[in-house]
Amino acid sequence: MEMNLYLDNSLAQAYKSPSQKIRVLTEKWTGDNIYCPSCGSSLNQYENNKPVADFYCGKCREEYELKSKKEDIGLKILDGAYDTMIKRLASNSNPNFFFLDYNADSLQVLNFLIIPKHFFIPQIIERRKPLAENARRAGWIGCYILLQKIPQTGKIFLVKDNKIEPKKKVLEKWKKTLFLREEKEITAKGWIMDIMSCIETLNKKTFSLREIYAFEKSLQLKHPDNKYIKDKVRQQLQFLRDRDYLKFIGRGVYEVL
Repeated sequence: MEMNLYLDNSLAQAYKSPSQKIRVLTEKWTGDNIYCPSCGSSLNQYENNKPVADFYCGKCREEYELKSKKEDIGLKILDGAYDTMIKRLASNSNPNFFFLDYNADSLQVLNFLIIPKHFFIPQIIERRKPLAENARRAGWIGCYILLQKIPQTGKIFLVKDNKIEPKKKVLEKWKKTLFLREEKEITAKGWIMDIMSCIETLNKKTFSLREIYAFEKSLQLKHPDNKYIKDKVRQQLQFLRDRDYLKFIGRGVYEVL
């Protein structure tokens, strides 16, 4: 069945709150149109607002939380409590995230992407200011998910700029970075993601070790305790090569697979 890119506004008539309306519309649309990007099977929706996820795959058991936003996903997404989010990142209960944006007038889905949970590390979570003393939840601290700090390879589009991406392509992109789940140590995972981002900044199919060395100063700022940045860069490139993310051509030259 071909994906329908429009939300069904008739489902929201029983709700008064705009946030409730869009939650109902986007959850129904996702359940009707989106497949599991891990295995391609249909998704099931959790009942009773499960705290850590909205959907799950009955075949591979992957879980997904849905975030929606009108017009433009932007560089960061508002999320819940900061402390809760940080604890989730270190646990097995952390779900993958679906992000959906839509046109507020036509209710057309503009973009729908998945960010696998293995790309979520504390460095991409921004702590918000505590709520004011006169607020209903005075002192409560929320957070933002900083999308700009996630490598592009960690953003898998099922719909991009109103166009539906081929299912085969989506499943291949999911499998490409599963090796990150092997890395349990947060700092090590952060290094891998940083090198991925450096490679993407070059925007080249093939690149040299010297070109990655050009990011030494920015990497030093991110990892001030490491005094051997170039050694670490070589280590991460070798790791990515061993995981078939890169191919070593020779003489310090790599190819992105």
